[in-house]
Amino acid sequence: MFVLRGVTGRTGGHDHGTLVGGDSQTGVGFTGGFPEIMSHLPRRTEREFGVPFPGEILPADQWAQTALKKMPDGRLNWAELFGRTAPVVLDLGCGNGRFLIGSAVARKTHDHFGTDVLPVVIRYARKRGNQRGLANMRFAVLGAHELLERYVEPGSVTEIHCYHPQPYYEPGQVHRRLVTPTFLALVHRCLIPGGLFVVQTDNPGYWKYIRAVAPVFFDFHERIGRWQDAPKGRTRREIVAMKKNLPVFRGSGTAKVGLSEDEAIKLAESLPSPIFDADRRLRDLDEMG
Repeated sequence: MFVLRGVTGRTGGHDHGTLVGGDSQTGVGFTGGFPEIMSHLPRRTEREFGVPFPGEILPADQWAQTALKKMPDGRLNWAELFGRTAPVVLDLGCGNGRFLIGSAVARKTHDHFGTDVLPVVIRYARKRGNQRGLANMRFAVLGAHELLERYVEPGSVTEIHCYHPQPYYEPGQVHRRLVTPTFLALVHRCLIPGGLFVVQTDNPGYWKYIRAVAPVFFDFHERIGRWQDAPKGRTRREIVAMKKNLPVFRGSGTAKVGLSEDEAIKLAESLPSPIFDADRRLRDLDEMG
């Protein structure tokens, strides 16, 4: 996992953030294998709930185009999409892009692809990616399961991130929960051998379920404590949860080597569906973020 200081992660909400001025005193130093970056020019940054949004807004002539408005007929070709061959990072349910933009700013050597089913949050993500001149990222309005099943070539992705998947509280919507054994088998299929899967939630019931099924497909471990790269939160939802003193559950794992696609599918068929009590007291927070 990469480590960056002074840059916060990803969001899953609708907030534009507040545009504020800055100066060279806010230069960002990156550690963990990334180059030192110090800006000596005035900076234009955004904040959400007082937390700086990753990167800075560049002059318009330096903006990028991060929208993928039409999906291909077949699988995505990452080299054609980004114009180079590089490790690919996916963010499923990326919201307005806080985590993914933070990663793209810090890791210019990696290409980034984010999707969400809500067009409004993808518009915010795209705008922010454009304004930061991030040619190493694309956004699309698309569901996570559809992306993995239809468009991602098996064994073509280095990292897959999934932050705060919707737990769904009504009994009639339980079937819409994203993290299922079939979904995890798809994640495993799309990752390179030993590729990284990261998942986070503030829902205790969801986390208990994830902890039970994820180790079948990944060498999975719970992370104790906040992310080093974003101690105030990688996502908008995480920021809100921590401000409300709610527990946030974080975990990651590498795809098990030697587990074939057919074996993963058979394992998925033998595992329970995500039937758990989502605790309706958390519903208001979901409506916020």
